[in-house]
Amino acid sequence: MERNAVISTSGFTAGIASGAVEVIDLTTPLHSGTPVVPVPPPFAPSAGFTTRPVSDFDERGPGWSWSDMTLGEHTGTHVDAPRHWISGREGLAVDQISPTRLIGPVALIDKTAEVAENQTFLLGAEHFEEWEHEHGPLEPGSWVIFRSGWSAYGSDPERFLDPKGWPGLSIDGAKWLAAHPAVSGYGVEAVGIDSMGAGPSEPGESGAGDPDPGEFGPGHYYLLGADKYGLTSLRNVDRLPPRGATIVVAPLPIVGGTAGPARVFAFVDRS
Repeated sequence: MERNAVISTSGFTAGIASGAVEVIDLTTPLHSGTPVVPVPPPFAPSAGFTTRPVSDFDERGPGWSWSDMTLGEHTGTHVDAPRHWISGREGLAVDQISPTRLIGPVALIDKTAEVAENQTFLLGAEHFEEWEHEHGPLEPGSWVIFRSGWSAYGSDPERFLDPKGWPGLSIDGAKWLAAHPAVSGYGVEAVGIDSMGAGPSEPGESGAGDPDPGEFGPGHYYLLGADKYGLTSLRNVDRLPPRGATIVVAPLPIVGGTAGPARVFAFVDRS
């Protein structure tokens, strides 16, 4: 009892109780209309989210209500594990990611103005360097969050999944994140960490010789190949400061999973 009392009155939990520490839910609610990344034929699409009642205080179960559900690993707010992409296929599944990598400081990069002018705006290495110049070096275990304003379209699947694309990550930006020792993961408001407009539009456009292997999905290729994690379909990132928040990313530990739908919280000290 004494130990529990100490825990319940710790500075952190007391701060939450008093409101001095704000808890921000960054998660997209799951329902049948939750957008899923589109995959063109002939490639196989992933399932969205559906439920089927098993019983609801009726003859199938008079004292309880419960349902079965179907969803793809990459539905709604979810964590991309390294083995999701060919560059990380020998890497960790989602259930193997250490919890210590799923909790860390937030570095928020706000490019809402740029995205308002260009919906396929790509974050590049220069933007991360500008952030560090203004706010200081990334802290160990950081989750870099791209604030684009795209979550405003989360309830409008046609706009959210605009075939022209959405904000993304450039090849040099992906390489920068992948090489940075302080980065654990990279999060976005869009349906995926890469835009349909990411990378050169034609193979080899990035220069002479063979095309960069990360041209199709630079974030997936370079981050997941470097044991970094992707985090998608975030909400409420406008409530985060550029620096100072702590994120908790909690994916379902699906054994062998390429991703896990997640509940994501951030803690911000407002005292």
